[in-house]
Amino acid sequence: MSNTSIPVEDLTSAQAAEELERLAKEIAGHDERYHGQDAPTISDADYDALKLRNAAIEARFPELIREDSPSTRVGAAPSEAFAPVKHARPMLSLDNVFSDEDVADFVASVRRYLNLKDEAELVFTAEPKIDGLSMSLRYEKGRLVTAATRGDGFTGENVTANIRTIDELPDRLEGDAPDILEVRGEVYMRRDDFLELQKRMAESGQTFANPRNSAAGSLRQKNPEVTKTRPLKFFAYAWGETSEPLAETQYDAVQRLGEWGFEINPLMERCGSLDEMVAHYRAIETRRADLPYDIDGVVYKVDRLDLQERLGFRSRSPRWATAHKFPAEKATTVLKAIDIQVGRTGALTPVARLEPVTVGGVVVVNATLHNEDYIKGIGNNGQPIRDGRDIRIGDTVIVQRAGDVIPQILDIVPEKRPKDAEPYVFPDRCPACGSHAVREEGEAVRRCTGGLICPAQAVERLRHFVGRNMMDIEGLGEKQIEFFYNAEDEALRIREPADIFTLANRQKDSLTKLENIDGFGAVSVKKLFDAIDERRAPPLSRFLHALGIRHIGETNAKRLARHFLSFDALRSAAEAARMPEGKGDPGNGEWQEIVGVNGIGATVAEALVEFFAEEHNRRAVDALMKEVKPADEEPVAAADSPVAGKTVVFTGALERMSRDEAKAMAERLGAKVAGSVSKKTDLVVAGPGAGSKLKQATGLGIEVIDENQWFERVEKER
Repeated sequence: MSNTSIPVEDLTSAQAAEELERLAKEIAGHDERYHGQDAPTISDADYDALKLRNAAIEARFPELIREDSPSTRVGAAPSEAFAPVKHARPMLSLDNVFSDEDVADFVASVRRYLNLKDEAELVFTAEPKIDGLSMSLRYEKGRLVTAATRGDGFTGENVTANIRTIDELPDRLEGDAPDILEVRGEVYMRRDDFLELQKRMAESGQTFANPRNSAAGSLRQKNPEVTKTRPLKFFAYAWGETSEPLAETQYDAVQRLGEWGFEINPLMERCGSLDEMVAHYRAIETRRADLPYDIDGVVYKVDRLDLQERLGFRSRSPRWATAHKFPAEKATTVLKAIDIQVGRTGALTPVARLEPVTVGGVVVVNATLHNEDYIKGIGNNGQPIRDGRDIRIGDTVIVQRAGDVIPQILDIVPEKRPKDAEPYVFPDRCPACGSHAVREEGEAVRRCTGGLICPAQAVERLRHFVGRNMMDIEGLGEKQIEFFYNAEDEALRIREPADIFTLANRQKDSLTKLENIDGFGAVSVKKLFDAIDERRAPPLSRFLHALGIRHIGETNAKRLARHFLSFDALRSAAEAARMPEGKGDPGNGEWQEIVGVNGIGATVAEALVEFFAEEHNRRAVDALMKEVKPADEEPVAAADSPVAGKTVVFTGALERMSRDEAKAMAERLGAKVAGSVSKKTDLVVAGPGAGSKLKQATGLGIEVIDENQWFERVEKER
């Protein structure tokens, strides 16, 4: 079975690393063919699927994210055939969404970041996503001086001479245009112009695959006279550097671009609600075939520019915009079986085994079924999906390859259901070890309780423990871990982390010498033992991450390490913590300290406490600590600011900034942000409606200030 057919949640660490390497190379190749050569070899939907599978694997294995990850790149390196142009403001790409639910999540994320309530007005623009070549046109004192492609987002290709051949583009701007204005948009070719061009080019034996390739290839001609013969057009929809603001909203700014002579899309509209956004998407999708140019989705942008400024950017995309892509090709086939696979965390994941079917040029034999509720016809919100239709073995199913990381089953064909088809009964026992499989309240996933006795989890936990960004023990790869785990001789067997560090001593008195076994040798064994010894004093955050505690990946491990500074302190707090027993019960001080760590909420804290509440986990850790001593974390050096080194708590309603913005500001200034008040708290920023935290701070004699006083205190540092 190839890695691409394995659900992401069931990939081993080694398989994930191998696939991320392959995806990085494959996507880079597609980027070069698309952006650099204007000759893509796969469809947009297939490209999106590759990017999303890469993103899903990175989310599942953050420790394996590569320096050349496609998730951190925009476009492709500019061609050496043109002079480079450094963009005054980066030309980033957009995140993609693929369903109405994804759009709802996007809107909710914007509201959450801005601290806006559901009833607060939030307007978006919605416009067709043109399938062309991104372009930035720089005007100085009304005159076009430079035209550059997107390139890698930071440096593009100078195609000024070629852009000047597009008759409808103004060479000079009249009226009140700013002295500096970078107009951004899409160079494209109408379908009828493309077909006419194909007829002319066919005589010379040249052709392009589609209008987008034709537009991009025409613009990259070394001879502008060739470009001049090509019917190129330009839609303006954004801007880069400007010497003065264009307007207060996205919509009004684009209208001004139209007033200065640029073509803007007439289908751009303002939408005041999620329903209006989706309705406009549907309307554009319906008109898609009748439009004279190619589009592949609808772009939503927050309309108010001051809100765009507050939302800012991620590494490669803005938080205030997203592209709602049109769905990909679908096909029907027969569901032959449902297999249950057990992941490293014990999650039982159903995978559909299908009669092979070609979807979008790819043969599909497996598809995700997500979880047991999805099979029953129940969505994440508890409401019916597919009109409540369940999925049964023998059903004829509709399969889609679009935004999901692997193909998914969308629905069944009811009239083709076999008469003897019975509802699928999801197992309550782990297929790998027979242990009880439980489903926690509020969760859609059922998990094996076997822990380290479950072979499916044990091997994966060991692989995780020795992996990169965890203990990083060279010489203990996937094959070696499986060999040691399945070894019959106790002198070779590794069943839990401590066994790794006792292996060399057990070998001393053993008749079964590792160096005499195929695949090993005296030199490789010495290197392995040396590599193990080098990891007997790991950094605290790596050690925490390596333990495989649910919800504690690289980021949360670093947060906990920075707060507790030593493993003993963290373990002591976790073992002493008493979780809340009901509404109104805050738990004890140790629990409050854990949930008060910035970024560590109740879910992570509960996983940490439950890990140390299990006797077999404590026993395994005790055995490990006899061999390993995690290095204490160094306290973070205080920055030179009024709140550097202080522990700050924000409580009540914040009116000038959202909670996320407040935390980010405090951390930039060197403060530690906590979620609850304790004796270690130095400062509480209280807004209207502050309750128990304010009362607790007052009782402990902790300094309390309001939001305006906070800004006064840190203003010089902003």
